[in-house]
Amino acid sequence: MGVAGSFPGFTGRPPGPVMGRDEADRTLARLGAEHEAIETSLLALEEHAGRRLLEGATLAGTTKERWGSAKRSIALLWRYFDAYAGALASAREIRARRRYPGRSDLVALTELLRGDGVTVANQGAAGPGASLTGPARLSERFTLEELVARMNDLYSHALDMILASDSVWSALPARIDLLAAELRRTGSLAHSVGVRPGEHPAGDDLESIAEELTLLRAQVISDPLAFWMPGPGSAAPGGGRPDTTRYDRAARALEDVRREIEAVLAVRQDAEQRLVQVRDLLSRANRTLAEARLARGEVLAKIAASEVPAVSGPPTVLQERLATASAYRRHAQWNRLSPLLESLEREAEEELLRARESLSSVTEPLAVRAELRGRLDAYKAKVARHGLAEDPLLIERYDTARRMLWSAPCDLRVAGGAVLRYQRAVTDLLTPRGPGGQDDGQGETS
Repeated sequence: MGVAGSFPGFTGRPPGPVMGRDEADRTLARLGAEHEAIETSLLALEEHAGRRLLEGATLAGTTKERWGSAKRSIALLWRYFDAYAGALASAREIRARRRYPGRSDLVALTELLRGDGVTVANQGAAGPGASLTGPARLSERFTLEELVARMNDLYSHALDMILASDSVWSALPARIDLLAAELRRTGSLAHSVGVRPGEHPAGDDLESIAEELTLLRAQVISDPLAFWMPGPGSAAPGGGRPDTTRYDRAARALEDVRREIEAVLAVRQDAEQRLVQVRDLLSRANRTLAEARLARGEVLAKIAASEVPAVSGPPTVLQERLATASAYRRHAQWNRLSPLLESLEREAEEELLRARESLSSVTEPLAVRAELRGRLDAYKAKVARHGLAEDPLLIERYDTARRMLWSAPCDLRVAGGAVLRYQRAVTDLLTPRGPGGQDDGQGETS
């Protein structure tokens, strides 16, 4: 199969005994699979969302420095991979020459697969910081195993940096944005009760938290690795978690301010809660009226010969009175607010009830059509159970009724008559006849 022995005249570290044919084939198969796995990993690295974000971001600090190193690692990775692929292609070419390779072919294969004949040019040898692995050299020589080990190191270095940055970007900015939104809601609430910067300590705290969140978000975007905590003892790329210390501190400070504002609100809690309930009732009434207006357009388009009541607009008078009540509360005019609020609560409930009645009235033709469709399909299923699905009369009357119900505009009166005729025809066929063709009075009627 193969000829054992060392390379004649080989200088430097010998690659070992000359491979046999089977050993060479197994090695080529293993290296081929390894080549495919490496290529897949490299392509995935190129397409990684975190890498694309890094390419387009304006970076600073640790992230800028490490991304520069990672980019050089990725470029070197591809050079190593090209050299690896070239050596593998050469070995395959030698192996493909003969079914049973001679000693010269096996020697050449052994040197390619085990020797350190893979040369990689150092394209940046003349420039500063050209080598990631030591002093700058014009080229480096590797065995294939050494080349794979070097690629693994570079890949882990680049992937770790990309995964860490992506993890921070995936976690912190979104949480900061949510906290900023909560801050805006709290600030709006604070303003409504007179808690403002320069006038109340809680207002100063809100302003300070807003400045911290703005600064924190900018720093996270530009230097995510400054907010990364590597996992203890973890060698896998991306092992660790985002550092949320500053975010957590801001969240706790905001919670403290929120509790303080709630204490201020407790003094007027009853009036504010009742006003909110009135606003909610009016908002629900407005949404219901809007839904009724949309439904009315749908009914007019789909249902013919049907009286569809008009839908009124939102109650602007109630909104104006609600604004007056809010002004009374702001100025602590409780004696004026109390009777006005009571009438607003009653009228807002009546407005919501009126809006719901309007929606029900407008959509009644659609409900009637849905009931007719359901009844028609129920009788069709009943016909099928009794084996009468092919009856010509039933088919004709079903098709007539269905065409009326599923066409627009639909005349409910005519369609209802068609459904009734189909129903009667079904009942007639399913009703047993006595002697002389008379109904024996015990047939099905439903």
